[in-house]
Amino acid sequence: MKAAVISAPGKVEVATVADPTPGPREVVVSVAACGLCGTDLHILQGEFAPTLPVVPGHEFAGTVVATGSAVTELAEGDRVAVDPSLYCHECHYCRIGRNNLCERWAAIGVTTAGGAAEFAVAPVANCVKLPEHIRTEDAALIEPLSCAVRGYDILRSAQLGTSVLIYGSGTMGLMMLELAKRTGAAGVDVVDINPARLATARTLGCSNAAGSADELDRPRGWDVVIDATGNEHAIQDALGRVGKGGTFLQFGVADYAARAVIEPYRIYNQEITITGSMAVLHSYERAAELFAAGALDPEVFISDRLPLDRYAEALSRFQAGEGRKIQVRP
Repeated sequence: MKAAVISAPGKVEVATVADPTPGPREVVVSVAACGLCGTDLHILQGEFAPTLPVVPGHEFAGTVVATGSAVTELAEGDRVAVDPSLYCHECHYCRIGRNNLCERWAAIGVTTAGGAAEFAVAPVANCVKLPEHIRTEDAALIEPLSCAVRGYDILRSAQLGTSVLIYGSGTMGLMMLELAKRTGAAGVDVVDINPARLATARTLGCSNAAGSADELDRPRGWDVVIDATGNEHAIQDALGRVGKGGTFLQFGVADYAARAVIEPYRIYNQEITITGSMAVLHSYERAAELFAAGALDPEVFISDRLPLDRYAEALSRFQAGEGRKIQVRP
Protein backbone atom coordinates (compact mmCIF):
# COMPACT_ATOMS: atom_id res chain seq x y z
CA MET A 1 0.00 0.00 0.00
CA LYS A 2 0.97 3.66 -0.30
CA ALA A 3 1.79 5.62 2.84
CA ALA A 4 3.48 8.84 3.88
CA VAL A 5 6.68 8.02 5.74
CA ILE A 6 8.74 10.35 7.93
CA SER A 7 12.08 8.56 7.71
CA ALA A 8 14.33 11.11 9.42
CA PRO A 9 14.02 14.63 10.85
CA GLY A 10 12.96 16.89 7.99
CA LYS A 11 12.49 14.04 5.53
CA VAL A 12 9.06 12.83 4.37
CA GLU A 13 7.99 10.92 1.28
CA VAL A 14 5.13 8.79 0.00
CA ALA A 15 6.35 5.22 -0.38
CA THR A 16 5.09 1.66 -0.79
CA VAL A 17 4.97 -0.24 2.50
CA ALA A 18 3.59 -3.60 3.57
CA ASP A 19 -0.16 -3.97 3.91
CA PRO A 20 -1.23 -4.13 7.57
CA THR A 21 -2.79 -7.22 9.14
CA PRO A 22 -4.99 -7.09 12.23
CA GLY A 23 -4.23 -8.75 15.55
CA PRO A 24 -7.01 -10.68 17.31
CA ARG A 25 -8.64 -7.53 18.76
CA GLU A 26 -7.77 -5.17 15.92
CA VAL A 27 -9.34 -4.01 12.67
CA VAL A 28 -7.89 -2.74 9.40
CA VAL A 29 -9.42 0.53 8.25
CA SER A 30 -9.45 1.74 4.66
CA VAL A 31 -8.68 5.40 5.30
CA ALA A 32 -11.14 7.92 3.85
CA ALA A 33 -9.29 11.01 5.08
CA CYS A 34 -6.48 11.92 7.44
CA GLY A 35 -6.03 15.36 8.95
CA LEU A 36 -2.72 17.13 9.51
CA CYS A 37 -1.87 18.47 12.94
CA GLY A 38 0.87 20.40 14.73
CA THR A 39 1.98 17.10 16.21
CA ASP A 40 2.92 15.97 12.69
CA LEU A 41 5.27 18.94 12.43
CA HIS A 42 6.88 17.99 15.73
CA ILE A 43 7.39 14.44 14.46
CA LEU A 44 8.95 15.87 11.30
CA GLN A 45 11.34 17.81 13.56
CA GLY A 46 12.29 14.58 15.32
CA GLU A 47 10.17 15.19 18.42
CA PHE A 48 7.43 13.03 19.95
CA ALA A 49 7.95 9.84 17.94
CA PRO A 50 10.45 7.68 19.85
CA THR A 51 11.83 6.14 16.67
CA LEU A 52 11.79 6.91 12.97
CA PRO A 53 10.69 5.96 10.37
CA VAL A 54 7.00 6.22 11.15
CA VAL A 55 3.80 6.61 9.13
CA PRO A 56 2.15 9.73 10.62
CA GLY A 57 -1.52 10.54 10.86
CA HIS A 58 -3.50 10.36 14.10
CA GLU A 59 -6.67 12.09 12.84
CA PHE A 60 -8.45 9.66 10.55
CA ALA A 61 -11.65 7.85 9.72
CA GLY A 62 -12.55 5.16 7.23
CA THR A 63 -14.22 1.84 6.53
CA VAL A 64 -13.41 -1.47 8.18
CA VAL A 65 -12.03 -3.91 5.59
CA ALA A 66 -10.67 -6.67 7.84
CA THR A 67 -11.23 -7.79 11.40
CA GLY A 68 -9.17 -9.81 13.85
CA SER A 69 -10.23 -13.26 14.99
CA ALA A 70 -11.64 -12.02 18.31
CA VAL A 71 -13.52 -8.96 17.00
CA THR A 72 -17.30 -9.14 17.34
CA GLU A 73 -18.20 -5.47 17.75
CA LEU A 74 -17.49 -4.41 14.16
CA ALA A 75 -17.79 -5.98 10.73
CA GLU A 76 -16.38 -5.31 7.30
CA GLY A 77 -18.12 -2.34 5.77
CA ASP A 78 -18.67 -0.48 9.05
CA ARG A 79 -17.60 3.16 8.92
CA VAL A 80 -15.56 4.32 11.91
CA ALA A 81 -13.58 7.17 13.39
CA VAL A 82 -10.47 6.16 15.33
CA ASP A 83 -9.21 7.35 18.69
CA PRO A 84 -5.40 7.13 18.27
CA SER A 85 -4.62 6.87 22.00
CA LEU A 86 -2.75 3.74 23.11
CA TYR A 87 -2.39 3.26 26.87
CA CYS A 88 -0.74 0.52 28.90
CA HIS A 89 -3.58 0.41 31.50
CA GLU A 90 -1.00 -0.80 34.04
CA CYS A 91 1.12 2.16 35.16
CA HIS A 92 0.37 4.50 38.08
CA TYR A 93 -1.31 7.14 35.92
CA CYS A 94 -3.49 4.66 34.07
CA ARG A 95 -4.56 3.11 37.38
CA ILE A 96 -5.70 6.50 38.71
CA GLY A 97 -7.63 7.34 35.53
CA ARG A 98 -5.05 9.74 34.04
CA ASN A 99 -4.37 7.55 31.00
CA ASN A 100 -3.24 10.45 28.82
CA LEU A 101 -0.24 10.76 31.16
CA CYS A 102 0.57 7.05 30.75
CA GLU A 103 4.20 6.23 31.50
CA ARG A 104 4.22 4.14 28.31
CA TRP A 105 2.12 6.60 26.32
CA ALA A 106 1.79 5.76 22.65
CA ALA A 107 -0.50 6.74 19.79
CA ILE A 108 -1.43 5.59 16.33
CA GLY A 109 0.34 7.88 13.88
CA VAL A 110 2.86 9.03 16.49
CA THR A 111 4.59 5.95 17.87
CA THR A 112 3.02 3.37 15.54
CA ALA A 113 1.91 3.49 11.90
CA GLY A 114 -0.97 5.89 11.37
CA GLY A 115 -3.63 7.06 8.97
CA ALA A 116 -1.58 8.93 6.37
CA ALA A 117 -1.86 5.78 4.30
CA GLU A 118 -4.30 3.72 2.30
CA PHE A 119 -4.92 1.41 5.27
CA ALA A 120 -4.33 1.59 9.02
CA VAL A 121 -4.65 -0.82 11.94
CA ALA A 122 -6.50 0.12 15.13
CA PRO A 123 -7.71 -1.68 18.26
CA VAL A 124 -11.43 -2.33 17.98
CA ALA A 125 -11.84 -0.57 21.34
CA ASN A 126 -10.56 2.63 19.74
CA CYS A 127 -13.15 2.68 16.95
CA VAL A 128 -16.40 4.63 17.09
CA LYS A 129 -19.05 3.62 14.58
CA LEU A 130 -20.40 6.53 12.56
CA PRO A 131 -24.08 7.37 12.14
CA GLU A 132 -25.49 7.36 8.63
CA HIS A 133 -25.71 11.15 8.26
CA ILE A 134 -21.97 11.70 8.83
CA ARG A 135 -19.64 11.64 5.83
CA THR A 136 -16.74 9.34 6.55
CA GLU A 137 -14.05 11.80 5.46
CA ASP A 138 -15.52 14.55 7.66
CA ALA A 139 -15.30 12.31 10.72
CA ALA A 140 -11.52 12.76 10.79
CA LEU A 141 -12.37 16.00 12.62
CA ILE A 142 -13.55 14.04 15.66
CA GLU A 143 -10.03 13.46 16.99
CA PRO A 144 -9.03 17.15 17.19
CA LEU A 145 -12.46 17.92 18.61
CA SER A 146 -11.85 15.32 21.32
CA CYS A 147 -8.66 17.17 22.27
CA ALA A 148 -10.65 20.40 22.54
CA VAL A 149 -13.25 18.64 24.69
CA ARG A 150 -10.43 17.51 26.98
CA GLY A 151 -9.28 21.14 27.18
CA TYR A 152 -12.69 22.19 28.40
CA ASP A 153 -12.69 19.34 30.91
CA ILE A 154 -9.60 21.00 32.38
CA LEU A 155 -11.54 24.28 32.46
CA ARG A 156 -14.44 22.62 34.30
CA SER A 157 -14.34 25.28 37.00
CA ALA A 158 -15.15 28.02 34.47
CA GLN A 159 -18.50 29.57 35.32
CA LEU A 160 -21.34 30.67 33.08
CA GLY A 161 -20.87 34.18 31.77
CA THR A 162 -17.07 34.11 31.67
CA SER A 163 -14.97 36.18 29.30
CA VAL A 164 -12.68 34.09 27.09
CA LEU A 165 -9.66 35.09 25.03
CA ILE A 166 -8.22 32.60 22.53
CA TYR A 167 -4.81 32.98 20.93
CA GLY A 168 -4.81 31.39 17.50
CA SER A 169 -7.65 30.83 15.04
CA GLY A 170 -6.38 27.74 13.31
CA THR A 171 -8.40 24.55 13.57
CA MET A 172 -7.89 24.10 17.31
CA GLY A 173 -8.49 27.73 18.21
CA LEU A 174 -11.71 27.67 16.19
CA MET A 175 -12.82 24.46 17.92
CA MET A 176 -12.15 26.08 21.30
CA LEU A 177 -14.25 29.01 20.11
CA GLU A 178 -17.15 26.73 19.24
CA LEU A 179 -16.95 24.96 22.59
CA ALA A 180 -16.68 28.24 24.50
CA LYS A 181 -19.92 29.37 22.91
CA ARG A 182 -21.56 26.07 23.91
CA THR A 183 -20.32 26.25 27.51
CA GLY A 184 -21.88 29.58 28.35
CA ALA A 185 -19.14 32.13 27.74
CA ALA A 186 -20.41 35.71 27.82
CA GLY A 187 -17.92 36.66 25.13
CA VAL A 188 -15.15 35.00 23.15
CA ASP A 189 -12.38 37.14 21.70
CA VAL A 190 -9.78 35.78 19.28
CA VAL A 191 -6.26 37.00 18.54
CA ASP A 192 -4.26 35.91 15.49
CA ILE A 193 -1.76 37.48 13.11
CA ASN A 194 -3.31 35.63 10.15
CA PRO A 195 -6.10 37.79 8.66
CA ALA A 196 -7.69 34.90 6.74
CA ARG A 197 -8.01 32.83 9.88
CA LEU A 198 -9.41 35.78 11.81
CA ALA A 199 -12.06 36.12 9.11
CA THR A 200 -13.13 32.53 9.81
CA ALA A 201 -13.34 33.29 13.53
CA ARG A 202 -15.67 36.17 12.70
CA THR A 203 -17.74 33.85 10.50
CA LEU A 204 -18.13 31.49 13.44
CA GLY A 205 -19.39 34.29 15.66
CA CYS A 206 -16.55 35.34 17.95
CA SER A 207 -17.18 38.54 19.89
CA ASN A 208 -14.07 40.31 18.62
CA ALA A 209 -11.15 39.36 16.38
CA ALA A 210 -7.87 41.24 16.37
CA GLY A 211 -4.22 40.99 15.44
CA SER A 212 -3.21 41.88 19.00
CA ALA A 213 -4.92 41.84 22.39
CA ASP A 214 -3.92 45.51 22.66
CA GLU A 215 -6.69 46.22 20.16
CA LEU A 216 -9.30 44.79 22.51
CA ASP A 217 -10.83 46.87 25.30
CA ARG A 218 -10.46 44.64 28.34
CA PRO A 219 -8.46 46.50 31.01
CA ARG A 220 -9.28 43.94 33.73
CA GLY A 221 -8.16 41.05 31.54
CA TRP A 222 -10.10 37.88 30.76
CA ASP A 223 -11.47 35.15 33.02
CA VAL A 224 -10.13 32.42 30.74
CA VAL A 225 -7.19 32.77 28.36
CA ILE A 226 -6.36 29.88 26.04
CA ASP A 227 -3.23 29.51 23.96
CA ALA A 228 -3.93 27.46 20.85
CA THR A 229 -0.72 28.45 19.04
CA GLY A 230 2.18 26.82 20.88
CA ASN A 231 4.17 29.96 19.99
CA GLU A 232 6.26 31.19 22.91
CA HIS A 233 5.72 34.87 22.07
CA ALA A 234 1.95 34.39 21.98
CA ILE A 235 2.11 32.38 25.21
CA GLN A 236 4.08 35.12 26.96
CA ASP A 237 1.59 37.76 25.89
CA ALA A 238 -1.36 35.55 26.82
CA LEU A 239 -0.09 35.01 30.37
CA GLY A 240 -0.24 38.75 30.93
CA ARG A 241 -3.88 38.96 29.81
CA VAL A 242 -5.36 36.76 32.53
CA GLY A 243 -7.59 38.73 34.89
CA LYS A 244 -7.73 38.37 38.66
CA GLY A 245 -8.94 34.94 39.65
CA GLY A 246 -8.63 33.81 36.04
CA THR A 247 -7.23 30.73 34.35
CA PHE A 248 -4.63 30.29 31.63
CA LEU A 249 -4.83 27.07 29.61
CA GLN A 250 -1.80 25.91 27.63
CA PHE A 251 -3.55 24.05 24.84
CA GLY A 252 -1.26 24.60 21.84
CA VAL A 253 1.71 22.26 21.42
CA ALA A 254 4.91 24.22 21.88
CA ASP A 255 8.41 23.23 20.79
CA TYR A 256 10.43 21.47 23.46
CA ALA A 257 12.73 24.49 23.69
CA ALA A 258 9.95 27.11 24.07
CA ARG A 259 10.14 29.18 27.26
CA ALA A 260 7.90 31.74 28.97
CA VAL A 261 8.38 33.82 32.11
CA ILE A 262 5.83 33.83 34.91
CA GLU A 263 5.36 36.34 37.74
CA PRO A 264 5.02 34.28 40.93
CA TYR A 265 3.81 37.16 43.08
CA ARG A 266 1.07 38.05 40.60
CA ILE A 267 -0.04 34.41 40.42
CA TYR A 268 -0.22 34.31 44.22
CA ASN A 269 -1.74 37.73 44.76
CA GLN A 270 -4.37 37.48 42.02
CA GLU A 271 -5.12 33.77 42.49
CA ILE A 272 -4.34 32.95 38.87
CA THR A 273 -4.44 29.34 37.71
CA ILE A 274 -2.01 28.11 35.04
CA THR A 275 -2.77 24.69 33.65
CA GLY A 276 -2.37 22.49 30.58
CA SER A 277 -4.29 19.98 28.51
CA MET A 278 -2.69 16.89 27.00
CA ALA A 279 -4.42 15.22 24.04
CA VAL A 280 -7.43 12.96 24.66
CA LEU A 281 -8.82 11.61 27.94
CA HIS A 282 -12.30 10.04 28.12
CA SER A 283 -13.38 12.61 25.54
CA TYR A 284 -13.40 10.84 22.16
CA GLU A 285 -16.91 9.38 22.40
CA ARG A 286 -18.29 12.71 23.64
CA ALA A 287 -16.60 14.49 20.75
CA ALA A 288 -18.19 11.98 18.35
CA GLU A 289 -21.60 12.76 19.86
CA LEU A 290 -21.01 16.49 19.56
CA PHE A 291 -19.87 16.09 15.96
CA ALA A 292 -22.92 14.00 15.09
CA ALA A 293 -25.09 16.72 16.65
CA GLY A 294 -23.59 19.35 14.35
CA ALA A 295 -21.18 21.11 16.72
CA LEU A 296 -18.81 21.76 13.80
CA ASP A 297 -19.44 22.58 10.15
CA PRO A 298 -16.91 20.52 8.16
CA GLU A 299 -17.16 22.88 5.22
CA VAL A 300 -15.89 25.70 7.42
CA PHE A 301 -13.21 23.72 9.22
CA ILE A 302 -11.75 21.72 6.32
CA SER A 303 -10.06 24.08 3.88
CA ASP A 304 -8.01 21.66 1.77
CA ARG A 305 -8.47 18.03 0.71
CA LEU A 306 -5.36 16.81 -1.10
CA PRO A 307 -4.43 13.37 -2.44
CA LEU A 308 -2.05 11.32 -0.31
CA ASP A 309 0.62 11.63 -3.01
CA ARG A 310 0.85 15.32 -2.11
CA TYR A 311 1.44 14.73 1.61
CA ALA A 312 4.72 16.66 1.68
CA GLU A 313 3.03 19.62 0.01
CA ALA A 314 0.14 19.42 2.46
CA LEU A 315 2.59 19.46 5.37
CA SER A 316 4.39 22.47 3.90
CA ARG A 317 1.12 24.34 3.50
CA PHE A 318 0.19 23.59 7.08
CA GLN A 319 3.61 24.67 8.33
CA ALA A 320 3.21 27.96 6.45
CA GLY A 321 -0.10 28.63 8.19
CA GLU A 322 -2.19 28.28 5.05
CA GLY A 323 -5.84 27.29 5.28
CA ARG A 324 -7.45 25.67 8.29
CA LYS A 325 -7.70 21.90 8.58
CA ILE A 326 -5.78 20.27 5.75
CA GLN A 327 -6.63 16.67 4.95
CA VAL A 328 -5.02 14.07 2.73
CA ARG A 329 -7.09 11.36 1.06
CA PRO A 330 -5.72 8.11 -0.38
